[in-house]
Amino acid sequence: METKQTDAFKIIGISVVTSNADGQAARDIPALWNRFFAENISAKIQDKLSEDLYCIYTDYVKDHTEPYTTILGYRVSNLDRVPEGLTGKVIDAGRYTSFMAKGKISEGIVFNAWLKIWDTPIDRAYTADFEIYGAKSQDPENAEVEIMIAVR
Repeated sequence: METKQTDAFKIIGISVVTSNADGQAARDIPALWNRFFAENISAKIQDKLSEDLYCIYTDYVKDHTEPYTTILGYRVSNLDRVPEGLTGKVIDAGRYTSFMAKGKISEGIVFNAWLKIWDTPIDRAYTADFEIYGAKSQDPENAEVEIMIAVR
């Protein structure tokens, strides 16, 4: 765990409002990923800053036990051209605690990291948390996914 200051950034992607109650997010978030690839959302997003894929958790009603919005997409240079049906959002600058999920993607390393995060005594801000799927996440047997948790 390391705390970092992050600059504001813009994201464009597809989104869903979900909740961790009754396993709803466990259905909604995989469906969002499936839709992202099935509909080739990547090709619809212009002005990407990189090919790193971001999964953002934001617009929390209260905390991780209440509804929130998940956005799956890319950091972009501007929000001037948000394609119809997609979501554009500015993620504010802030302090984040960084966690690293490492191992086999098929063994649920990211979900297992979240289980640990929920049990970690950090002062979460519940503004926007995010996962970064960069080059190191592409090896399904030895993936690394950084998870950034907004803190006060």
